[in-house]
Amino acid sequence: MTIVYTIIVAFALAFVLGVLLGIFKKFFSVPVDPTVEKIRAVLSGGNCGGCGYPGCDGFAAACAKGLAPVDGCTAGGVATAKKIAEIMGQSVSVEQKVAVVACGGSKEHSAVKGEYIGIKSCAAAKQSINGTKMCAWACIGFGDCVNVCKFNAISIKEDGIAHVDAAKCTGCGVCATVCPQKLISRVSASQKGVFVNCSNRSQNKPAIIKNCKSGCIKCGKCERTCTQKAIHLVDGLPVVDYALCNACGDCVTGCPTKVLSLRNS
Repeated sequence: MTIVYTIIVAFALAFVLGVLLGIFKKFFSVPVDPTVEKIRAVLSGGNCGGCGYPGCDGFAAACAKGLAPVDGCTAGGVATAKKIAEIMGQSVSVEQKVAVVACGGSKEHSAVKGEYIGIKSCAAAKQSINGTKMCAWACIGFGDCVNVCKFNAISIKEDGIAHVDAAKCTGCGVCATVCPQKLISRVSASQKGVFVNCSNRSQNKPAIIKNCKSGCIKCGKCERTCTQKAIHLVDGLPVVDYALCNACGDCVTGCPTKVLSLRNS
């Protein structure tokens, strides 16, 4: 009989607790803004943090209150921005972005300093020995950017540098924030023109030639070659004015170290 009484008491307690929980839920529940739920439903769900808020829930709540822009979900891109704008009764013009890596310092072009023994992290290698390659500006290649990408859009190839799969990239920009070399930036996915595959801002031409076969040597030939006046050396690197660039490719052909390449041409 002791066992029977124990079972009866247990069921009775469970029933009472269930009723109490139901009452507490009804009286202490926090009403949810339906707009927040609608916005949350159209987000990518990657919780990448590219919007600047703590995950998709945080962004949805901020956006519903008007504290975040309707195009703030960089991972969702154009499609998500349009859906959020419709929910909020707004209009929006958004351009899809994609990440690009400004470095040609592969193992073939920029030799490693030596065997690295330490934490396999770009940030750690940067702090301890200022990078693993002879070019201090080159991609370190331990994949900090790969680890934070929620969309498997970036990888370290056998050449030792990061490569972006434009078809998978949402342009959220999280990879750019973790790169200690500041090699990654976001550009328009449809942008046509010349892209600069180097981030070496040193003015020491002999050192650049010695440390990287594909580094910009600051010769200025690209600037002199461009008939559109669309490219200029700024802080030791070519900077392209895409409003003027007609993607003719003359500067690409003339570059002695093949630092420049054409996109979407």
